[in-house]
Amino acid sequence: MPMPRSTRKGSSNKREITPAAARRALLRRRVIVLFCSLALALAVVTGQLFSLQVYRYPELIKAANGQTWRQVPSVARRGTIYDRNGRELAISIGTASIYARPAEIEDPDGASAALAASLGLPVKQIREQLRSKKSLIYIKRSAPLEEAEAVMRLALKGIGFDAQSRRFYPKAQQAAHLLGFVGTDDQGLEGLELQYDHYLAGKRKWVARQQDAKRRPIFREEADETQGADLHLTIDEVVQYITERELEAAVSQSGALSGSAIVMNPLSGEILALANYPTFDPNVYTEASAFARRNRAVVDYYEPGSTFKVIVGAGALEERLVRPEDRFNGEGGVIEVGGATIRDHERFDSLTFTEVLTHSSNVGAIKVGQRLGKSHYYDYISGFGFGTLTKIDLPGETPGLIRRPKEWSALSLASLSMGQEISVSPLQMLVAMSAIANGGVLVRPFIAKSIVAADGKVIRVNTPTQIRRVISEDTARTLATILKGVVTEGTGKAAAVEGFEVAGKTGTSQKIDRATRRYSRQKVVASFVGFVPVERPQLAIIVMIDEPSTLRWGGSIAAPTFREIARESLKHLRRSPTDQEPLRLAEGIRHATFRLD
Repeated sequence: MPMPRSTRKGSSNKREITPAAARRALLRRRVIVLFCSLALALAVVTGQLFSLQVYRYPELIKAANGQTWRQVPSVARRGTIYDRNGRELAISIGTASIYARPAEIEDPDGASAALAASLGLPVKQIREQLRSKKSLIYIKRSAPLEEAEAVMRLALKGIGFDAQSRRFYPKAQQAAHLLGFVGTDDQGLEGLELQYDHYLAGKRKWVARQQDAKRRPIFREEADETQGADLHLTIDEVVQYITERELEAAVSQSGALSGSAIVMNPLSGEILALANYPTFDPNVYTEASAFARRNRAVVDYYEPGSTFKVIVGAGALEERLVRPEDRFNGEGGVIEVGGATIRDHERFDSLTFTEVLTHSSNVGAIKVGQRLGKSHYYDYISGFGFGTLTKIDLPGETPGLIRRPKEWSALSLASLSMGQEISVSPLQMLVAMSAIANGGVLVRPFIAKSIVAADGKVIRVNTPTQIRRVISEDTARTLATILKGVVTEGTGKAAAVEGFEVAGKTGTSQKIDRATRRYSRQKVVASFVGFVPVERPQLAIIVMIDEPSTLRWGGSIAAPTFREIARESLKHLRRSPTDQEPLRLAEGIRHATFRLD
């Protein structure tokens, strides 16, 4: 029968699921979910690992190195500065900066006492530093290496040091304005230290220092020592000492505000000495005033007064407008020009051109200037280098002040003939006088003779440079003879050096009173510029004394200072009176470079 068979089949399809089977099914589903979750988690972790180790690897490595490694500069040891004979004028010595991390100091009181004994500092000062809230403080900068080693032997936690180099000037104040000084970072700030900083400083290298999470040093990768090049100067240490000594004596004796002096080889342009007083010690330059640190011989200017009569005289001789024997009416020592009355320092009735310079007559110089005329006079003023830089290798040089003829007043030609209405630096005045000494050629003054690398290789050599011929050799010789008379029988008698022929010119110029804007009767500049010997000149010297309260004439204070500097320098250089043979310019600077401006 069909009906029962159908009933058996339906009962078979509707059999109940047993509890065991249900548990197995649930477990299977859980396993599948767990597997999928683990697979997903593994995929996420794998993705993160890929991102960290592959995609973000450069970024994370950089961040890690930034935390554990620090790039610190390795300061190169500056090169040494020598005088022309190899004497050290500026050297670098090893130092260390002692630092502390206050948070790491376990016993501030005990550490303060120990450090004070090693560094020679007050205990109270160090204790206050160690209790600072700052992460790092410097206890002492530029400490001697011996002190740094003593601190290291203390093995104090949180105390360390960085090795550095410190500039030292063994001669203290000597040649201070030439050498200049460096800052705490060993970078040149003034003088030759600034002018040649690129060579002296050498190349700065960076070294890697590893540190832990608290920034305590673990390892330092040392860089090879890099040393700057050495600088060899034209300066003679002994001549420099003589110049500074005599200048200081002159300023003190006359009660002056200040003074400057320069000694130069008129044939080559080499500067043998350059001094200013008051001066300073570059080892402690911060203790000096800005005025004392100022290189006034190069960066300041003044009205030269009667020393400038040499220029108007050179122009008139070169243009053949005057001869040494030509006579001028002295007008009794008084002349009217442009509505102003100009007087001589004494009464003159009649003078030759030679006597105009020998006795420094204002009236005579004005008449010479009138013969020369504005245009020609301006050409000679410019030709001798006034109004432009000498291009000496020192920073901050002034070109001086000079107006063009179209800006001159009716009085200007007369004033300029006496050395007024123009401002020059002592260096410019000396370079102009050197052109007369060497036969009529303007030469460039320089101080650095050569630059030598640490390995002994010569990097640069400065050689004598002729700028241009300003007067003929005959004019220079005639003028030198006239200027010799200034010393033998004129206003510069006090400049005479026994056994040697000296040529030169005195100057006493009034200064402008800033309150009245007129020439002061009390404030003057006394100067003397000249050369020695007249034949085969070896030294050209200028002495400028600013605002002397006594001995207010160039012939009474600057001339005798010139004499002392010249006499002692010639003695040091072993020049004797018998060496005075005629010398032409070509012999003195045969290998010079000729350059036209």
